[in-house]
Amino acid sequence: MASKKGPLSPLFECLLTMGFGHLTSGSVTLLTGGTGDDEDLFEPPKTWHTARELSTEALSTKASNLLAGGPVFLVPPWERRKGATLGRRNPQRSLHVYEDVLRACGPGEADYVMAVMAPVELWTSDARWAANLRHDLKKLWDTLLIIYSTGVIPGIHPSFAVATAFLRGKGSHRPPLKIFQVPPKEDESSIAKDFDTLLTREGGRTQYGYVIRDLPPPQESLDFDRHDPVVLNQRADLAGFGSLKTLGDLCDTVPRIHMANDAQLISSEEEPGTIRLVGGRDVQRDGTITPPTSETYWVQAEPKYLLKPGDLVLREIYGPGDPHGLIVAQVREQDVPAAAGHTTVVLRPRADVELQRIRFAIMFLRTPLARTLAGRSGLHVTVRRLQALPVPQPDDALTKAFDDLSAARLRLEDWQKEADSLLESVFLHKTATQARAKIIDQGRMLRLRVEAASLLDELGHTVRTRFPFPIAYRWRETEALMSTQAPQAAYGAVLDTAEILLCYTAQLSLALAREAEISVGAVVAIREKLAGGRSGPGFGDWAAVLHEVASSRQLRRLPAEHPLHDIRGLLSGQDAAAARQRLSDRRNDQAHLRRIDPIDLPAALQAAFADLTILVEQSRFLADYSLLHVTDVRWDALDKTAQVHYRELMGDHPVVPTRSTTSPSNNLETGSLYLRDTDHQLHLLRPFLIGQDCPTCRAWSTFHIDRVPKGRVLLKSLEHGHVFEESSPNMTTVLAGVGLL
Repeated sequence: MASKKGPLSPLFECLLTMGFGHLTSGSVTLLTGGTGDDEDLFEPPKTWHTARELSTEALSTKASNLLAGGPVFLVPPWERRKGATLGRRNPQRSLHVYEDVLRACGPGEADYVMAVMAPVELWTSDARWAANLRHDLKKLWDTLLIIYSTGVIPGIHPSFAVATAFLRGKGSHRPPLKIFQVPPKEDESSIAKDFDTLLTREGGRTQYGYVIRDLPPPQESLDFDRHDPVVLNQRADLAGFGSLKTLGDLCDTVPRIHMANDAQLISSEEEPGTIRLVGGRDVQRDGTITPPTSETYWVQAEPKYLLKPGDLVLREIYGPGDPHGLIVAQVREQDVPAAAGHTTVVLRPRADVELQRIRFAIMFLRTPLARTLAGRSGLHVTVRRLQALPVPQPDDALTKAFDDLSAARLRLEDWQKEADSLLESVFLHKTATQARAKIIDQGRMLRLRVEAASLLDELGHTVRTRFPFPIAYRWRETEALMSTQAPQAAYGAVLDTAEILLCYTAQLSLALAREAEISVGAVVAIREKLAGGRSGPGFGDWAAVLHEVASSRQLRRLPAEHPLHDIRGLLSGQDAAAARQRLSDRRNDQAHLRRIDPIDLPAALQAAFADLTILVEQSRFLADYSLLHVTDVRWDALDKTAQVHYRELMGDHPVVPTRSTTSPSNNLETGSLYLRDTDHQLHLLRPFLIGQDCPTCRAWSTFHIDRVPKGRVLLKSLEHGHVFEESSPNMTTVLAGVGLL
């Protein structure tokens, strides 16, 4: 196996010494077998004894005898038996020499320890021979530790991976299994330290290894990534996209042509009826299949082998150092007729699976996590593992978002084609005057489209046009004042806008939490202030609601698409929380007449506006949740639907057209405000937010409950700060019903 005898790598020798020292006592004996070049495999550590058995049939007996005198490090011959192949071989005959050696090697006593160095396939392969061998070893031995490493033996290519398994005679109680993977190009002292830590662990993970307490069945691979707690957590986290399906639930496999087993199908391009054979190298990472070349194989394929547009073709072989995801291409019309070779895996999406879900699956397959979860058998990705691969499936909200993105991409592509066509037509007109006029005239609309789209990258434009009216109105006022020479007024407007932003989102939180029958403890302080009648709730109260919402365990149980999950993220980040606190301190200073010196005011204004910008950036989700004022509801008892007329109060002006929609609900209120979520469900905001014309300025305004002195309900405008008394006789009853009184 090796061409030049030399010592083991110092790191690997260190790990072996630590492993034996932790698991057993006594001097280690290196036992090798076979003839020829194997004799020069490597030099053992100086403190070890050495032994050699030329007869492979007697090697297992030799190992069992040596175990009586101390631990053994067994390196059996790794070559295959003559005439043995992975294909259609006799299942009763071993594929490798070491299979028979290990099966016949018994421990003698339960406390005997033997380490075996072999190719990693023994422990990681899904093949029947490997699973059967692991099953037979389990009858006699407990596997204590497996070390996966490369570049440990002189004369063998440094990428060749070996596994060293420490075995102990089977005892009455099964010990946990420790798996360690030696990373390449890392500090050797830190690797040794991490390995020493793993040896003392009974559970958990270190940087390069982990402990398995519940051993998988022998037929399951012990590939490092397959049972890594970090990978298992990443796998569980995939359900956050919506749900998990196996790839086998989404696709069926398509037969492939094996170049050796189906050699009779190989033909030439000139023969009638031949089609190309797609191999693994023809599948490109950019998702395409390369056109035929002079090296392409051609076959006479039966109908069952024929590829169809929409089929997924994956490479089956990957290099050991490839850090990327699976390489997959979707068959296009121009790729057929064709059949696939055995160096690919072909999956055909089932007819009842939506196209968007297949696209999502393809995106996932191209990630490193998908390749990690799929595992490998040597350098191969197996069909069985691919069929069992968990694939995240988007929920309705995420599916809609993908549909919207796909539609936006197609629209942009149309614009690009329109621009290209216009540019290419410059010299196709009869006169230069006609060409000039057409370019200017038709190019105008394209330019306006691009300018309008570019504005969406500007936060201010997004807030003014797509945020709920109370916030958009305040933001517009702030921007206007900041453009003037009135820093004091602008500074106050910044703080007012920050408070209104928190007030609005806090009111949404209270309304949505009440609808979900979840209590919010911060309401107690708000209720006390409302009943006190002197000063209503303010900046700190709204922040308290949002902080509680961000940390509430009850809210975590809500569906992933519920609006409260977006609101929870408003103050969850450190930057947003710090910005909120600074703005709160500025607000308190202002309220207690701790004024800023005029000289310092410009800098304070810019700092406050920067903090406000952080909060507004965190609030971009509000653009997806429309504030609606329902103006009329007409219920059709026969059709069981309601015709709803509403105004969508998004942007910085309340004068908007009335629109209509249908709803299956018959309990919508005319005159009330509603929040429309991304699923187009309506959530009642009354009495937390109330919309009507302001008695003071006669402008449309959004109000919240400000104070309730001696039973009088006072409402305060979010847009203008105007206060008026609500005259509805049952308002206090309503407030008590929602916990505000």
